[in-house]
Amino acid sequence: MTETPVTDLSFEQAMKELESVVDKLERGDVALDQSISLYERGAALKKRCDEELRRAEEKVAAITLDGNGAPTGTKPVEGM
Repeated sequence: MTETPVTDLSFEQAMKELESVVDKLERGDVALDQSISLYERGAALKKRCDEELRRAEEKVAAITLDGNGAPTGTKPVEGM
């Protein structure tokens, strides 16, 4: 079975696969070589998830309010 390149996975796909990798490693019933490969794949999946979350955070906008509390528009979230 050929693994999909991590960069081609959506956040949801990467997260689901990362959970599977963690489950396999926690069970401890895989050979050392396979454990190393799983760990490497898990690290790449974690990085992909972090990148996708960072990208989503950059798109988040804060609602701006006027003096009466009525929405006036949006502005990018600062400090992300």
